[in-house]
Amino acid sequence: MNSHFRNFAVWVVILLLLMALFNMIQSAQNNTKASQISYSELMQEVEAGNIKEVTIAGQKVTGTFSDDTKFSSYAPDDPALVNKLQGKGVKITAKPPEDESNSFLNILFTTLLPVFLLIAVWIFFMRQMQGGGGRAMGFGKSKAKLLTEH
Repeated sequence: MNSHFRNFAVWVVILLLLMALFNMIQSAQNNTKASQISYSELMQEVEAGNIKEVTIAGQKVTGTFSDDTKFSSYAPDDPALVNKLQGKGVKITAKPPEDESNSFLNILFTTLLPVFLLIAVWIFFMRQMQGGGGRAMGFGKSKAKLLTEH
């Protein structure tokens, strides 16, 4: 039963590490796909008619230019922004603001995973220190036997 639990725990740790790796790669790809532009550059591009579509999520504005390159920007609370975009015929999509800092996986990987890894390593070393010869930390045990006159 104990070996089954150990095998299960190893697979869970591997799965969590793979999920963390996938999450990091995906977020890195999302960040590198869109070029970051300032709000003033965004307004200049809107006035020039170079923007095809935008997605507004809270104060984060992402979209594509007319040449299909992607951009992202941070917009202050500007009620005229939507009117300017509509006036230029830009397709507008609105989404609720994404709260990336409090997602469950983000909390899990940044706070709990290191703690669980430290506990797992500690348990591993404690198990290795117990037991007989041939195991780690067993180098100090003497196998000499006391001889008596009998």
